[in-house]
Amino acid sequence: MGKAEESKDRANKGVKVTYNGLIVNIFLTVFKLIAGIIGQSAAMVADAAHSFSDLASDVVVILCFSYIKNPVDETHNYGHGKIETLSTAIVGSMLLVVVFFIASSSVEELLCFFRGDIIPRPAPIALIAAILSITSKELLYRYTLKVGKEIESPLIIANAWHHRSDALSSIGTMIGIGGAIFLGEKWRILDPLAAIFVSVLILKVAIDILKDSVSELIETSVDDKLKNEIFDTVSKVKGVKDYHTLRIRRIGNYYSMSLHILVDKSMTVKDAHDISYNVEEEIRKLLGPETIVTIHLEPYD
Repeated sequence: MGKAEESKDRANKGVKVTYNGLIVNIFLTVFKLIAGIIGQSAAMVADAAHSFSDLASDVVVILCFSYIKNPVDETHNYGHGKIETLSTAIVGSMLLVVVFFIASSSVEELLCFFRGDIIPRPAPIALIAAILSITSKELLYRYTLKVGKEIESPLIIANAWHHRSDALSSIGTMIGIGGAIFLGEKWRILDPLAAIFVSVLILKVAIDILKDSVSELIETSVDDKLKNEIFDTVSKVKGVKDYHTLRIRRIGNYYSMSLHILVDKSMTVKDAHDISYNVEEEIRKLLGPETIVTIHLEPYD
């Protein structure tokens, strides 16, 4: 399978898993919103908003993969991988928006509670919606994460964590709603407290996703461990006397790098070129077949 076919196959797998998530999220968003309104649960309404953000992120992912499956062209000499990185940052930003709405809504309810207002007792339908959400979103998280790792897509993995954050949100919601239903009027404060706790968990995931994607967008180099692996690989290629000036960056699910290698100054151009080719092949075995490698040859004295 050629690089173009591999890229297309990868994109198709990414779109398929995301479409499946989209269908689940449409159902959950509608059902949870209805359950939250009928069941008088602020936590469930916030949970519905979270599912809506999942739905929106699925749309972003699908649009992204419709572009990144395109091969290198005249306007994108290094491929379309940065579109995946940008989309990952968008998904992370969506999680931050979700955190803001969940936390603000819950804090407002807490303030009402401390002013002496009675928080409405949630209805059982809200609890049913929470249990359904936990089950379906945890299964969707595991399925999406598996595909994300298989195709080495930070975007799909980020979207998987979006599903997991919804499952965690629903766990907190379930605890809050269950306590509010079964423990009496004073314990109804558990509903907004659970929502705040969940927003903190989601915030951590969002920050981690944004940190990695922003680092990639501003061309941050890889860590020293990977650099040392590259140097170790290059040093084992026959004919390489020395090496220096490694520059490397990540572009979506692949890398672009350049490296200076030193070879015997008495070599023919063909022999030196063969060594350079072998270095490129060994690096691609380490980093992946789509890695863009530029080798600069220098004489070793």
